[in-house]
This record gives sequence, C-alpha cells and structure tokens, in this order.
Amino acid sequence: MNKLKLFESKKVRTHWDTKKETWYFSVIDVIEILTGSSIPKRYWSDLKKKLTKEGSQLYENIVQLKFAAADGKNYATDCLDTPNLLRLIQSIPSPKAEPFKQWLAKVGYERMQEIQDPEMSLERARENWQKLGRSEKWIQQRMTGQETRNKLTDYWKESGVKEKDEFAFLTNIIHQEWTGLTVKKHKDLKGLKSQNLRDHMSEAELIFTALAELSTRQIAETEKAKGVQENAIAGKKGGKIAKDARLALEQKTGKKVVTKENFLPPPKTKKKLGK
Repeated sequence: MNKLKLFESKKVRTHWDTKKETWYFSVIDVIEILTGSSIPKRYWSDLKKKLTKEGSQLYENIVQLKFAAADGKNYATDCLDTPNLLRLIQSIPSPKAEPFKQWLAKVGYERMQEIQDPEMSLERARENWQKLGRSEKWIQQRMTGQETRNKLTDYWKESGVKEKDEFAFLTNIIHQEWTGLTVKKHKDLKGLKSQNLRDHMSEAELIFTALAELSTRQIAETEKAKGVQENAIAGKKGGKIAKDARLALEQKTGKKVVTKENFLPPPKTKKKLGK
C-alpha cells in the first residue's frame, strides 16, 4: 500500500507492509528534505559508501520498493523501515533531524490509530487536502467518491477479481466509457505524471466518476457478476450511464465536464538578467 505523506508540505513516498505491519520510507525523499540537496541520489550514494567503510550494517537492511517517479513510471527505490531510518538520520547533520524524528513517531502512532478506527484515515486525508489548499466542498466530494470507489473494489474482490492489473483494467473500462478517454489520456490532458488523477479532478469530474462507479457496482450486484469479464460488462454499462448524464449536462450548459484543469502549482518563471 503506497502512499504519499507530507512533512512540512514536502512529499515522502511511503509503503505500509500489511504482513510486517511496518512503514517503509523512500530514503531519497528523506535525504532531500534533511539536506536540501538538489541531487539527493548522489548524496545517498556517497553516504552509503561512507557507512560501509565505517562498518555500518544499515546497507543490509535496505529494501527496494517500486515507487512512481516524476516521469510517471515506477522505479525500484531504496527504502528503510522506521528503526533503520532513525539510524540513518543520525548520520546526516541537519537542523530538521529532530522535527523529522518527531514526524516519524507521529506517522507510526497515527497508523496504529487508523487500524483501530478506519475513519481516522479519512480525517488524515482531509487534513492533507486542506494543507494543499482544496476547498471544503471539493474535499467532501473527493471523500464521498472514495467511499463509492471502496465499495466497488470490495465487490470486485468478493467476486473473484484479485490481481492489481485486473483492478486497473476494470477501472480503465469504466473511465473510458464515461469520459471517452483512458485514465492515461486523461492524465496527459491534465499534464499529470506520477500524481493521482482523482486528486486533480474538478468537482464535476469527481461527481461523474462516482456516478459511473456507483452504477457499475449496483449493476454488477443485480447481475451477480463474477470474475473480470462479467465485471467488465457491468463496467461498460455503469460507465454509459455516467456518459449519458455527462452529454446531457454538456448540451444544456455548453461546457465540457472533462477538462485539462488541475491543481498543479504554476511553473516557475526564470528571472531575466538585469531585473
């Protein structure tokens, strides 16, 4: 379960191992935060050599996990669990070391709370979206849509859909049916790479996505769909309901529902010489 966590508005790629019940953190992301280095990979490479010469066993505890990079592709990334990450932090002189240690403790504590009370994970998400400047109206729609999505994926699991690529396949069928675009093409339209598409949808896009997934689940339940192929048929039908509603709205308003709008920060402009 890969997630993005925020430390002082900076993103840290993390993975929750459900079997070991432990967090893993991208070392590169942590080093970039602690050092402010523009080339954290080189800093990490030099630090690994230094630690190895000093006889540190930290290198042996590195776990490689695949995370999305800036280009949208997944790459194997060096990760450490919390105890080993704390040892690494001791090797990096940084004024942010102590605040980061406190942040790590908070992440671990919050995860234990979320396991005992799943509603707390929703509140964490709400707080993160607020920090990113999302409106309360948008946040409510995003959370409602996520609940609808979870109910659909729960049905898929119960009906024999198991593999990650099968979930992606079914999701893409629904999405393409109602938008006329694949998930990838929709992300391209918005200029997204590794970002979550739903986190950059407009309120209307979120509503129609939820309608498509709600319709798909109810149709699948009615038809008692089993396996990938039967759920794919239900997905086409559910997506079409949202498509018809989208076309009707667009005809009345003259405005497109699916747009290139996103919540990406504006690109930085280079200052001209002499100014």
